[in-house]
Amino acid sequence: MSDARIERFAKVLVDYSARIQPGDRVLIEATTAAEPLVRALYSHIIQVGGNPQILLDFPDQMEIFLTNAGNEQLDFVPPLMKLAYETFESRIRIHSQTNPRALGGIDSARMGRRQKALSSILETQMRRGAAGQLKWVTTLFPTEGYAVEGGMSLRAYEDFVYRACHANEADPVAYWKKVEAEQAIMIEKIHGHNLVTLHGPNVDLSLSVKGRTFMNSCGTHNMPDGEIYTGPVEESVNGWVKFTYPAIFNGVAVEGIELTFSKGRVEKAKAVKNEKFLFEMLATDPGARFLGEFAIGTNFEIDKFTGNILFDEKIGGSFHMALGAGYPETGSKNKSVIHWDMICDMRQDAEIAVDSDVIYRNGKFVF
Repeated sequence: MSDARIERFAKVLVDYSARIQPGDRVLIEATTAAEPLVRALYSHIIQVGGNPQILLDFPDQMEIFLTNAGNEQLDFVPPLMKLAYETFESRIRIHSQTNPRALGGIDSARMGRRQKALSSILETQMRRGAAGQLKWVTTLFPTEGYAVEGGMSLRAYEDFVYRACHANEADPVAYWKKVEAEQAIMIEKIHGHNLVTLHGPNVDLSLSVKGRTFMNSCGTHNMPDGEIYTGPVEESVNGWVKFTYPAIFNGVAVEGIELTFSKGRVEKAKAVKNEKFLFEMLATDPGARFLGEFAIGTNFEIDKFTGNILFDEKIGGSFHMALGAGYPETGSKNKSVIHWDMICDMRQDAEIAVDSDVIYRNGKFVF
């Protein structure tokens, strides 16, 4: 059963998500824990005429590096990765940690320094991705560590992952094309409007999307997928939000985050757990206190919080916002070395309106 799902998973990533063409140079980033999927990807990319190049870490590599590296090493930009991001046609990244909290005990200043060193690579990904020059996709291979984090056995977690990606079906591509068509209708209802307002037990917020583009996230950059997202007008965000799920960044889980925005900037912030880390991240650079993304999750196959943002931000009936870097293709101008997603449930007594027309109530679009 698992082998067949992995083969279908690889096929949908190559044929649909990354749209690999003959001659495409494809960087595959993963840890050794994802070998079954890496092997299937490698084989299928070769079959369609692409040129796969594998960049493989061992699962605790980053923990060892951040624990022991000196400042010059923390500032070192990996040249092979840099070259691939600047010149290759595609990048497939497979999250495959065996211990998702391995970086939880690392000094955040060291982590921040490393992030600054890698920020040029993130910027290249966003810039070339927006220009259609880099077909990048991020996914996950189920490991025992992710299963534990999600409160499931490995077998149950594998079922959850492959169900969310629809790799358990004969034709996953047909499903994701259907998602694209449905989400296009949602975007059409918002297109051309200005003010978005969100009201509910955990949110009282307004933001402008005037002149910004909502993107249809249907399996091309993330797998699994299911969201529509944009970059709000930077200075337009006003109000308050309490995020209902832990916000996890670099292995650190910050719980009970509340943010108050004024003219786009986070002016007040608090958290129930790991508040110090929240403040350190907000101080990373000027863009870290502004939003780079506003998004609505639409994947109802993802029906529980698992502690992994790739899945959790797509939870049907939620919205999320990211502090920091925005995606240029949305019109976002916000720049930062961080991009930190935070999720809020909207399934009870909540609604979203555009220019005072309610388009979304209690977790679902109303049209």
